[in-house]
Amino acid sequence: MACRYIVRFDDICPTMNWTVWDEVESVLVEHGVRPLLAVVPDNHDPVLAVAPECSDFWDRVRRWQSAGWTIALHGHQHVYATKNAGVLGFNAFSEFAGVPREKQEEALRAALTIFEEHRVRTDTWIAPAHSFDETTLELLPRFGFRRISDGFFTRPGIDRRGLLWIPQQLWRFARRPFGVWTICYHINSWSRDDVTALRRDLTRFAAQISDFDSISRAYERRRLTRTDRLMSSLYRRSLHADAALTRAVRRRLARV
Repeated sequence: MACRYIVRFDDICPTMNWTVWDEVESVLVEHGVRPLLAVVPDNHDPVLAVAPECSDFWDRVRRWQSAGWTIALHGHQHVYATKNAGVLGFNAFSEFAGVPREKQEEALRAALTIFEEHRVRTDTWIAPAHSFDETTLELLPRFGFRRISDGFFTRPGIDRRGLLWIPQQLWRFARRPFGVWTICYHINSWSRDDVTALRRDLTRFAAQISDFDSISRAYERRRLTRTDRLMSSLYRRSLHADAALTRAVRRRLARV
């Protein structure tokens, strides 16, 4: 199976870094890339308030969707309520994991109501911080979700609830021999050099870049296996090990 990449951008909201985003959007259009965009319906996270509010934000979201870009629901308000790492065990903070069922229902209903009010449709879920629990997974199909961008598998697949998981394992392009790999970008702190690097990578990997909807169609009948779950667990552990090593090196250098 040939390797395929999906390009994803998180934390899309009215107060994101629009100066950088306008350049990024131009690069995406130039290369014909249809990304996956994680849109925060009602941002209350001050970390994401880095620019004046964009007055035509929802017009832009509708335009992206009309152009074939995939819009996903990125939580509700992007405010972390617990220190629960959820089913993936990746980040020990969450807007959803460990939150009572009725509160999760309220958040999902409110988030989707905002999308509906602005005539934006979605069936795709992206949790802030990769963190959600079994309750979230049980609720998602009831609210019309059928796809999740998460997990550390090498291939997408359907779980026992009928949810199609399309994995997200990278934060920059890297050569892989096979599988489906989603690269997740957070552009609020980007400089012009980062945009240049994105342009270079999109050129370099052009033949292998796909889009979320095409990958969904290709894997809509494949079931997740025990091997998939084992690979996901091993990959997550390797990410944690790499992060711990990086922190240790930085502490060592700080003492030099």
